[in-house]
Amino acid sequence: MAKNNKDFYATRSTAWWKVAIAMIGSCLSGVTFVSVPGMVDVSQFGYLQMVLGFFLGYLVIAFVLCPLYFKLNVVSVYEYLDKRFGMSAHKTGAWFFFISKILGASARLFLVCATLQLLLLGPIGVPFWITVVLSVLLVWLYTVRGGVKAVIGMDIFKTLCMLAAVGLTLFLVGKEVGKLDTSYMKVFHFDDVNHPQYFWKQLLGGMFTVIAMTGLDQDMMQRTLACKNVKDSQKNLMVSILLQAVMISLFLFLGVALYQYAGLHGITARGDQLFPEVAWNGGLPKIVGVLFLVGLVMAGFPAGGSALTSLTTSFTIDILGGKDSKRAWIHSGMAVLMAVTIIVFNALNNTSVIDAVYRLASYTYGPLLGLFTFGMCFKNTVKDRWVPVVAIVSPILCLVLDRHSEAWFNGYHFSYELLLMNAAFTIIGLLLITKKK
Repeated sequence: MAKNNKDFYATRSTAWWKVAIAMIGSCLSGVTFVSVPGMVDVSQFGYLQMVLGFFLGYLVIAFVLCPLYFKLNVVSVYEYLDKRFGMSAHKTGAWFFFISKILGASARLFLVCATLQLLLLGPIGVPFWITVVLSVLLVWLYTVRGGVKAVIGMDIFKTLCMLAAVGLTLFLVGKEVGKLDTSYMKVFHFDDVNHPQYFWKQLLGGMFTVIAMTGLDQDMMQRTLACKNVKDSQKNLMVSILLQAVMISLFLFLGVALYQYAGLHGITARGDQLFPEVAWNGGLPKIVGVLFLVGLVMAGFPAGGSALTSLTTSFTIDILGGKDSKRAWIHSGMAVLMAVTIIVFNALNNTSVIDAVYRLASYTYGPLLGLFTFGMCFKNTVKDRWVPVVAIVSPILCLVLDRHSEAWFNGYHFSYELLLMNAAFTIIGLLLITKKK
């Protein structure tokens, strides 16, 4: 059991190279494990355009945000909002993170629980709710004992398992299909500005998405803040994004091999169903199915543990003011809330609900991006009590804009750049509530 908050949060105590490896595992979830190979049929290697944007975003995180966080000596990144604007802004950032993370983390863990139920526990008569309770209990046990240190350790193990799973599966499937089809490997898309895969949409979307969902996300930054100093955190981030690019490329090559194999054997599954179908019912050696299950579980469980720890950190530090005596109870409460959310997802039994959770990230991280950008780029003092109103109105405006963009802008459809619009609305709103000198 972590003895105190310093042990639980692992502040300024972890070697940078351990954090760099852990960051790979934390960025690649079970959804990534299944979805990236499946997207090759539609977008080819266009996802690498977004990865290029990730690299630019990591530069901003490493050389703009990290020096700021270390200078202020924060445990939660949302403490910056308190120092810059006031308590209302601080709690606004924490609540936006909380809502987004509990839904996103539950959705990712739901995918793992559903797979375990379908392949292993369901056939022997175990109810789904027991599968959920056992899964969340496992996540709770290893995080409550070590906090962020346990998360980093598990992320390292997860990264190695995922690398082994995707590497060996690619090797075995590749042997069956021979030479990979290069028609799937188109990277750059400059043809249609209205298409979601258009290069500048993907590049800018990737850049600002990673700034928001990594640099302004307590779940992701708690690892970087565990580095001993700002230079170590910068080394961690730069090495991590390069290794992530390698891992994502492996997933894309695996997608090409899976589609070719499916074509040779009459398998009609596409998208998210491709990898599970080929792994379990495609006539490959049983080791492929085992590798798929191990990779999926190792992608999902540590992601849930990481989210559980970051939710505890943010709720304790940001919302309750860092009361050490309540941290253990909060950690358990977050685990219960996550389990209930997963069971609700299953009761709804609608994949569009899961899609909506990930779409929600564009709306919940936009105000955070706007708050941090305004805080660092403007010297204005704002009326702190009005910050929550601005943060709520901005996503609503984005929703209206997104729903009518094709009619208003000659067929233009928003993609990841909706996050930028959300941040822009937030900045405009903050300018409107600036205090007079």
